[in-house]
Amino acid sequence: MLCPRIASTPRSKQGSFQVIASYERGMTAAPHAHRDPPPWRAIAAGPAVAVVTLVIALIVTDQAGVPLRDPNGVSVARFTSAAALVAVLIGLDIVFRSGRRRWTPVRVLGVVSALVSFYVTYLAYRNLKSVVPLLRPDELFDARLGDLDRSLFAGSDPAEVLHNVLGNGISAHALSGVYEFFFFFIPLALAFALVVLPDLRAGLFLTTALAINWMLAAGSYFLLPSLGPIYAEAAQFSQLPSTGVSGLQQALLEQRVEFLRDPSVAGTAQSIGAFASLHVSIFFTAALATHLLGLSRWVKIGVWVLFALTVAATVYFGWHYVLDDFAGLAIAVTALALARAIIGIDLRALRKQEAMA
Repeated sequence: MLCPRIASTPRSKQGSFQVIASYERGMTAAPHAHRDPPPWRAIAAGPAVAVVTLVIALIVTDQAGVPLRDPNGVSVARFTSAAALVAVLIGLDIVFRSGRRRWTPVRVLGVVSALVSFYVTYLAYRNLKSVVPLLRPDELFDARLGDLDRSLFAGSDPAEVLHNVLGNGISAHALSGVYEFFFFFIPLALAFALVVLPDLRAGLFLTTALAINWMLAAGSYFLLPSLGPIYAEAAQFSQLPSTGVSGLQQALLEQRVEFLRDPSVAGTAQSIGAFASLHVSIFFTAALATHLLGLSRWVKIGVWVLFALTVAATVYFGWHYVLDDFAGLAIAVTALALARAIIGIDLRALRKQEAMA
């Protein structure tokens, strides 16, 4: 008697029953998902990358005759800002999403270790980049990289092409804002990965891949030491208006001069290095990760737009040669592959889980 009765139930009521059943299944499944801690291998990935990069930095800076340091406390300041953002999001998650059960001791440990490890890797990266001119003095590849650019663009400089196409007015200010957004994007990406993503393994995968970018980029600066078109051929960019980027370029040049004058001064560092583009590698890593993790369409679109505009900005302002940007793409792909191998994550299963959520 039960079967005919269900068959005669109006379609709208059947839909309601299906929605209720689906909701109940989700409610019973969600707590179990939150109780499952991420594998210890995933939690250990970030610290492993940090330790390797830090040991390399200690060896290299010792060879350069300078101590490992954090000039002007930049690494600590950026860690503090990212940690504060993560803490606020965790608080909001607990208050508004009743996420108290989600924040188990193991999950908190995973978030804290990932965040600390990321900025330890960043500290090591800054020190490695800083001593490149000490260990490879008078070795610059700008002339060859510039020649390669012109050969790719039929004798024209790619920056000049962009200046002619985009102009040097509002485009300069817009692209400057995009380029500088990089410094806000990193803590936002970390907070999104570690707090917003429901499965912490996905967050640890992304943060580990981003951290590996620091390590690989530092190595690339030693491979082809270069300053970038803005310093090697400054006249090309003299017609650009004063922007946040131009101010940053001048500040970096002054810091480099001060560092090379006396590397032993505690507050000095140099942060100029064209090959490869870290901006491009970071945004490309994030853009590829949106697909690997099965994130929403709008997240994918947003990150890809940022990536495309950043590529344009790196060339427009003379930060990088075209080869630098291609090298950034290679670093991103390598970082994601290494992160996946270190963590041993099943990305296909994660995407399927995200689709069912």
